[in-house]
Amino acid sequence: MPDRPTRWISLSSSELRIEIDPLGAQLSTLRDRDGHDLLWGGDPAVWAGRAPLLFPIVGALAGGRYRLGSTSYALSRHGFARGRPFEVADVTSAGATFTLRADAASLQIYPFQFELAVDYALLGRTLAVTARVHNAGNEDLPASFGYHPAFRWPLPYGRARSAHFIEFTQEEPAPMRRLNTAGLLTPTLHPTPIVQRRLALADALFRDDVIIFDKVQSRSVTYGAADGPRLQVSYPDAPYLGIWTKPQADFICIEPWHGIADPEGYTGDFRVKPGVFMVPPGATLPAQMTVTLLDT
Repeated sequence: MPDRPTRWISLSSSELRIEIDPLGAQLSTLRDRDGHDLLWGGDPAVWAGRAPLLFPIVGALAGGRYRLGSTSYALSRHGFARGRPFEVADVTSAGATFTLRADAASLQIYPFQFELAVDYALLGRTLAVTARVHNAGNEDLPASFGYHPAFRWPLPYGRARSAHFIEFTQEEPAPMRRLNTAGLLTPTLHPTPIVQRRLALADALFRDDVIIFDKVQSRSVTYGAADGPRLQVSYPDAPYLGIWTKPQADFICIEPWHGIADPEGYTGDFRVKPGVFMVPPGATLPAQMTVTLLDT
């Protein structure tokens, strides 16, 4: 495994400044031009993450293991990419690419020749992130991928925490999903808490962990208060959206996912599990997310 890079990579535009930790290629700071922190700073006593990248799974596996044919492998929740050092390339003042490739250690727990490249680019008020899952092997590659950015709650513009909401671009009448105490997807459908396109944020929503929208219609949401600057999070190709925090914490995660936790009792092959996509040999699957700072 390569040595861990120690220097965060700094990028800037006329309106935003970010830093990325090559360990996990994790977005670690996001500030406006006045220096306001928009991203959670991480606190090991609460949650140490800031914006981890989830690969090659999203969520938990039943029993902490997955099966390929007659062989099973152990893999921890959200996979291993967030704890691995990425190579850094193509660095400019406003963009950089981070790459993780299969190695001897990864092949022991995920026996596929993958390349995960993540491009960060700033343009004005927008941060664009594109992850590319490439199959460098000679057999189909099964995988999932997810974004997990934690934004400040409240945002640093003087509005009360209780005044913040997430607004969807479309009505979202479909029920939401929940996880059990082992982090597995339950079959129960819960009435949507979204009313007239708005999800009012309150700690009570998250007493049972993440809320999951597996039939989300909107391709973007805005987050903030009615009379202050907001963040727009766009996810043009993600089939799932998770919203999560720990009650009383000062962050809210808006998580576009290309994958989902195992259903309760799942014993099938990983290659046909819900939420797993297949990448043919030599092919690449992109997953995109943008974060835009909007005026009042």
